[in-house]
Amino acid sequence: MPSLSVFGAQWGDEGKGKIIDLLARDADLVVRYQGGPNAGHTVVVGDQTYVLRLIPSGILNRGTLNIVANGVALDPLRLFEEIDELRARRVPVEPENLRVSAGAHVIFEHHRKLDQLAERWRGAGRIGTTGRGIGPCYADKTARTGLRVCDLLDADSCKRRLSAALVEKNALFEKVHGEAPLPVEEAVARYVAIGERLAPFVCDTGGLVRKAYAAGKRVLFEGAQGALLDLDHGTYPYVTSSSTGTGGIAAGSGFPAAKLERAIGIAKAYCTRVGEGPFPSEDFGRDGEIIREVGHEYGSVTGRPRRCGWFDAVAMRYTLDFNGATSWIATNLDVLSAFDQIKICTSYQQGTRRYAEYPSDLPSLEGLGPIHETMPGWRDDITGVRRYRDLPAKARSYVERLEALVGVRTEMLSVGPERDQVIPRDS
Repeated sequence: MPSLSVFGAQWGDEGKGKIIDLLARDADLVVRYQGGPNAGHTVVVGDQTYVLRLIPSGILNRGTLNIVANGVALDPLRLFEEIDELRARRVPVEPENLRVSAGAHVIFEHHRKLDQLAERWRGAGRIGTTGRGIGPCYADKTARTGLRVCDLLDADSCKRRLSAALVEKNALFEKVHGEAPLPVEEAVARYVAIGERLAPFVCDTGGLVRKAYAAGKRVLFEGAQGALLDLDHGTYPYVTSSSTGTGGIAAGSGFPAAKLERAIGIAKAYCTRVGEGPFPSEDFGRDGEIIREVGHEYGSVTGRPRRCGWFDAVAMRYTLDFNGATSWIATNLDVLSAFDQIKICTSYQQGTRRYAEYPSDLPSLEGLGPIHETMPGWRDDITGVRRYRDLPAKARSYVERLEALVGVRTEMLSVGPERDQVIPRDS
């Protein structure tokens, strides 16, 4: 694992946290390169469940250095909530095992407020954001008016730039949304203080990662949201505000794209999605409800029930392709033990038109219906299986059919939330 990308190959919530925690045992550095506290990686260790939002999933492995890189939208208040929660549970989080980029853009209270107001303003056209300020933060970054972590470390710079930003944002709150303005002096004092606390963690993370790689260290890049939420390649506008896959690594971490050696996609053995937007293989009936209840499909950060459906081989083939996946890992295979018959979406249909490949005209996904292939279920409890050859024959047939449809071989299967509930494909 000299350099490895682990990315979500669906709409997020694919079980990346568990897989990254597992792979981090062999990594020297785990690098988070995009997204913000709208992502939640759930890791189960024994009887303990950890939900990580900003801190990379390698934090539970001693000896791993965790990097919050420049491409992350960092909410420092949420970061320290997370640090304090982990420390209270006796997980060490110190500058020795967590570093934060001086170039990461900062989410402020006004970003969160704008996010929530904009979603309310859209009404029926809402895009389903989490309201945590990620979109407005990235918008300010693109407009070149944002503040970075380095600005919090300089009290004069923080006061000058944050005061100027709040003049503009308060005008929006008052004149457009009819809301009370945010107190400027109070905000400046809060973020100057948080900058002092943050300072020991801050460094040039891009330089740190490049030097570590040159010295032979093993680097794992952790994606936050799924590939179908990618700003450029996902189901726009129902996407997140960053490049979620391998394409975001170079810009989001300062690591050269040409030096990325492996890319592993993570996908459930079925599909889920949170929020608005097209979901061609969604099941609106009893099967979708069974997947949700058996798979405990509720957001780890928001608690929102996830929309559920069958494995979408068309979308999966697309995401593995544009991310250059060298393999993929199928999670939650055990959930499908609840079914006598299992469906796979193998193409889409809209009127008389059929799509065998993912449509380049992404808005045309609206109104698409799935064309399914049906396979027999196995109905056996597979949560205790640890070798591929010990899986029921029908489960192996299902996995091998997915591999044939997406054109990339699985590397591992997950059959439960625990760290050890994994099956190497070559076993």
